Amino acid sequence: MLVGLKYKGRTIKIPDVKKLSKFSKFIGLMFSRRENARALLFEFNRETKTSIHSLFVFFPFIAVWLDDKNKIIEIRKISSWKFSVKPEKNFKKLIEIPANKKYSKIIKLLVGKRKIYK
Repeated sequence: MLVGLKYKGRTIKIPDVKKLSKFSKFIGLMFSRRENARALLFEFNRETKTSIHSLFVFFPFIAVWLDDKNKIIEIRKISSWKFSVKPEKNFKKLIEIPANKKYSKIIKLLVGKRKIYK
């Protein structure tokens, strides 16, 4: 699935995004291998401020919280083994983008040249 995000007046397209089922939302990127990991789309029925964690995720990733029109609300780099990360505002969708070669150009557009890889 291809997802387009509205960011700084332009649309950024993220290829190969996997939309998660209810059950898959509990697993997310846990136990994935960095280079094989795909970007994940979490969609919620209503706005929420649910926290996420990175327990059992062995690599950093970018969390992108979105409204219902795919406009970015917040972007954060999430390190491994964080117990709880909560956005500032309510959101409708969340995309987790693994820090791997496949998504390196998109990550650079979203967070600039900050070092993501360990």
